[in-house]
Amino acid sequence: MKSWIDRLTPKLVICLREGYTKRTFLGDLTAGLTVAVIAMPLAMALGIASIPQNVADELAAIHPWLTPPAMGLFTAVIAGFLVSALGGSRVQIGGPTAAFIPIVFGIAAAYGYEGLATATVMAGVIVILMGLFRFGQFIKFIPYPVTTGFTAGIAVTIFASQLKDFFGLTILTEEGGPATIPAEFVPKLGVLFDHMNTINWHATGVGVGSLVVLILFRRLLPRVPGAIVAEIISAAIVSILGWSSATETFDGVHTRPLVETIGTRFGGIPHSLPVPHMPQFSLGMVRDLIPSAMTIAILCSIESLLSAVVADGMTGNRHRSDQELVAQGVANLASAAFFGLPATGAIARTAANIKNGGTTPLAGMLHAVIILVFMLALAPLAKAIPLPTLAALLIMVAWSICEIDHFRALLRAPRPDVMVLLATFGLTVFTDLTIGVGVGMVLASFLFMKRM
Repeated sequence: MKSWIDRLTPKLVICLREGYTKRTFLGDLTAGLTVAVIAMPLAMALGIASIPQNVADELAAIHPWLTPPAMGLFTAVIAGFLVSALGGSRVQIGGPTAAFIPIVFGIAAAYGYEGLATATVMAGVIVILMGLFRFGQFIKFIPYPVTTGFTAGIAVTIFASQLKDFFGLTILTEEGGPATIPAEFVPKLGVLFDHMNTINWHATGVGVGSLVVLILFRRLLPRVPGAIVAEIISAAIVSILGWSSATETFDGVHTRPLVETIGTRFGGIPHSLPVPHMPQFSLGMVRDLIPSAMTIAILCSIESLLSAVVADGMTGNRHRSDQELVAQGVANLASAAFFGLPATGAIARTAANIKNGGTTPLAGMLHAVIILVFMLALAPLAKAIPLPTLAALLIMVAWSICEIDHFRALLRAPRPDVMVLLATFGLTVFTDLTIGVGVGMVLASFLFMKRM
């Protein structure tokens, strides 16, 4: 019993038992503030990219404050706080991540928000059970070609999903309302290319300019949050020139803003957290969503534990994988209750936490609280952020997670490993993550047995 309790004791409790000094708090506060500045624009961008337009319209009709960027922020606050408070890592930062975009978009497009919330709750329960039954130790056996293949495939999917907002394309239904872009990769590219004649050069200029700013700051001033700088500059330019309020006729009939912002499309972000609400479960929907929930649970487990392993390498500490899974599961249950998205450990934000002085889970908890303060205080200003800038931010995220150097290196590996890599990558892009990872694992298992 004692070993079971020790195995599932949050790292926060251990850190507080060891003693918590003023110096440690100042380091955690600095790190929490820095990570919050990085995470806030990313959370809004991930929310926008994850929710189809028809689902956003449906939710806005019910709750005017329930917009995609708000859902991303709710996830960062609620899940981010709980992952740090209950987790098995000292420095893990949780929240929405880019890897979930294609999965969440597909579920929401097919089943609406109630379906997405149901799948998130189911995934949370599955991840908790994985932690309780000690599945955390098995995640490390997933072959490297499989993880590289599906992360690269996810990166390609994310890149494709941002082309519409980056170029300011206008895609309408026959009735003249905004159309929902297909979740599948090939149909999505077909729709985008069919509407390239609606390219908005003002939006494209803002997107390209934002991308240049992000690249320059990453290379020349990596410690400065380039996302915030890009958002401030682009929002100022768009506001001063009046591009968000001015309109143009793009097809001789319909009009559109010169540059869409969070305010023009969604009306802004809320000034408070919502009242908790659980989805309406139905047996039929639960049965249909089992594969999707398993996909979310597996990806959540893999990404969070990979992030924890990276953090261990940077700090010299050792995380508790089973407790980390329990915390991730609880965080996803709570995120669904607060109209959030699926969440997991974020490698880039965890690394930023470590580099800026975070040493205990208090840093992650402070990062969530600071995002909440920013959301309450800066909601009116967030309305001015251009959507092409957020698209540029996610394009940079896609480039970061594709691990192009590792992908190229694996192409020079033995042929069986290359086959696993390309099969996982191709199936992730052209079908979905579940099939890609499943086939990749089966192929890797057969190759392992052959080598033995």
